Amino acid sequence: MRKTDYKYIIIGAGVSGLTTAYYLLQNRETNFIILEGRDRIGGRVLTKNTIDFGPAWFQPNHKNLSQLLNNLGIEKFSQYSKGKSIMVYNTNGPAHYFESDQTQPSAYRISGGSNNLIKKLSNFVEDKIVLNTQISRISEIENKIILTSNTNTFSAERVINTLPPKLATTLNYSPKLPNELNKVMHKTQTWMGHAIKVGITYKTPFWREQNNSGTIIGQFGAVTELYDHTNASKTNFSLMGFVNQELREVSAETRKEQILAYLEKHLGSKARNYLSYSEKDWAKDKFTSCPNLEDVYMSAHYGNPIFNSAYLNGKLLFSGTETAPYFGGYLEGAVISGILSAQKLLNTTKN
Repeated sequence: MRKTDYKYIIIGAGVSGLTTAYYLLQNRETNFIILEGRDRIGGRVLTKNTIDFGPAWFQPNHKNLSQLLNNLGIEKFSQYSKGKSIMVYNTNGPAHYFESDQTQPSAYRISGGSNNLIKKLSNFVEDKIVLNTQISRISEIENKIILTSNTNTFSAERVINTLPPKLATTLNYSPKLPNELNKVMHKTQTWMGHAIKVGITYKTPFWREQNNSGTIIGQFGAVTELYDHTNASKTNFSLMGFVNQELREVSAETRKEQILAYLEKHLGSKARNYLSYSEKDWAKDKFTSCPNLEDVYMSAHYGNPIFNSAYLNGKLLFSGTETAPYFGGYLEGAVISGILSAQKLLNTTKN
């Protein structure tokens, strides 16, 4: 049987948790375990049928993620943006067309999908990940942190909690967390928490053949953002984007029809000749979202300094992209938070 007492415990096998684990191992620290509530690793990184239903892009100035990808031997490629892109200002007027400057730095994607990062990181810690372990209580008892889960009770000298702050408030803490910390956690928007993403695969990239980039932007219509999502090797052709959240209230069949009709309107009849159609509603993912999750479009505030401190007498740290001091809400923020958490653990050990 697996032991239950460790030096460190990481709650969550997403990007931040696995990054912390990776850097602990790089510094020869092995006395830790990763507890994951889902039946899979990756957290909000989810790649299915070559579609990234979680984070899909990163920017040229995301240096920590770029360095990590280099260390893991993972290649990147530029987001396709050649040809006409579409801007929809209203539902009745004509669409506006524009072309991106091909000389400017583009957003990047991870070769093999964003899940490739998860796979490479997890290769180092496969024997340290325990799935289907949902934490319900975090208690400080004497010189230990005790974690109560649906499967077992675990103890550690220090714990890193990578759950989204809002979701982390649903756990029981003993002693209770400071009121100010609780307020901040409740107000911190969960990255991807409201997103509905759609991925549609095709036999050929018909939009490219029509000199379209595959990009459609606009707050009106069934899809608020759509992009070319062809893989790096150009063997799988797809479009991926964000669905208008108002369509959460209609049936799956109605939503699908409205999305396909929208794509047909702007990209032509070939949009209906798809190979596969898939959706992911993160608001219905209990390991990401939670009740009363306020949606703050394009105005999320991450990296509150309150997350820099440790709690329960220095034994509990909070991590995750929402806690990152910069680039919160990006893969870069998740990596940064993971690195900082590892550094805090290692520096405490040295001291």
